[in-house]
Amino acid sequence: MQSSNIPPRMKPLSPRRSATFAALDVGTSKIACVIARLTPSAEMASGDWRTHRARVIGLGHQRARGVKNGLIVDMDEAERAIRQTVDAAERMCGMQVDHVIVTASGGRLASQHFNATCAIGGREVAVSDIHRVLEASAAHDLHRGRVALHSLPTGFSLDGVTGIHEPKDMIGEELGVDLHVATCDQTATRNLIIAVERGHLGVEGLAAAPYAAALAVLEPDEAEMGVLLIDMGAGSTSLAVFDRGEMVHLDAVMLGGGHVTMDIARGLDARLVDAERLKTLHGSAIVASSDEREMIAFDHVGEHGQNRAHASKAQLIRIIRPRVEETLEFLGERLKRAGFPISPNRRIVLTGGASQLNGMTEAVRKILGGQARIGRPIGVDGLTQSAQSPAFAAAAGLLVYPQVAGHEYFEARREYRAATGTDNYVSRVSRWLRESF
Repeated sequence: MQSSNIPPRMKPLSPRRSATFAALDVGTSKIACVIARLTPSAEMASGDWRTHRARVIGLGHQRARGVKNGLIVDMDEAERAIRQTVDAAERMCGMQVDHVIVTASGGRLASQHFNATCAIGGREVAVSDIHRVLEASAAHDLHRGRVALHSLPTGFSLDGVTGIHEPKDMIGEELGVDLHVATCDQTATRNLIIAVERGHLGVEGLAAAPYAAALAVLEPDEAEMGVLLIDMGAGSTSLAVFDRGEMVHLDAVMLGGGHVTMDIARGLDARLVDAERLKTLHGSAIVASSDEREMIAFDHVGEHGQNRAHASKAQLIRIIRPRVEETLEFLGERLKRAGFPISPNRRIVLTGGASQLNGMTEAVRKILGGQARIGRPIGVDGLTQSAQSPAFAAAAGLLVYPQVAGHEYFEARREYRAATGTDNYVSRVSRWLRESF
């Protein structure tokens, strides 16, 4: 992978170390900042990636400005909104932060897959062999104009036997690895980082929004058995596919809850603020028999307080449902083309603000199949009641991300070694100590 344009890399957090982190979720409809203290968990289930318990000490959120479809479209407005959001979280906890972990939700999130093999010669696999095959897999070039957000080894193979999690000390002739790289548009990433840095904040790491959301709401057993996470935001709907505990696919479409709001405003000739209210209070993805009789009131555009208009709830739902169905069908087609068709027993977890639309799980079961549930942040204490919702899943997941960052592998880690020629055992141990403690 090209290393000249990589975004900042998150340093892994030692399972035995406490730390304070600030998470910044820059979305289309809202910007949220969560400051939390992470302490090692006394009890950790086998396979759980949450090595720490997070306690929120500062929280700020407000309506997003200068952001559209997860992309920065007005640098000054985005900077001011970020500043105000972080300032609110800082005032709540009485401390100042200088670095934040940031979500990347725009920029056409996508996946690339690489694999590589290296000869072992019939002996035991050593750590150096694992490092060598990972380097070979990470040496591939990304598509032009793309940068890597995550680089995750999804499985090793030994002499053609796949599904190996830890090949060290196993005996074989040839070691292989599959590498999943989650990518984003380079310009989108740069503009996001600039908007944050203009607020006098350093970017400690970047995480793809659906990956961060998955870290916050999934149970380890779900990720091991196989699960589809759908993060439904205002400007986009993104997904992450997990299998055998690893994220194996990432994708996004530029359709979200904001498009539903716009459909309502146009279909009813209502103000956008009324359209959002109608969607939140009365909207649904499915029709009930009583909806024809239930009437809702709103103002036409330019007629505030004069001759209020009325429509049935069924009429509102008939506007909402086609957009919801279009989005879900589009996701299903993209998953099928990528080689991840949804089977009847596939588990689906919905999160993000738009997933809270009434009847969304039923619509997912009907269109995509599988078993669906709503995902809310787990393993995070001190969240306000409003923040314990799917809308804050990505922000909460940023607090989990330092706990799993050590699982990623980037070729860029070898730049210093190549320049100095000091890649011996002592230097590797020293580097591991610096990163872990």
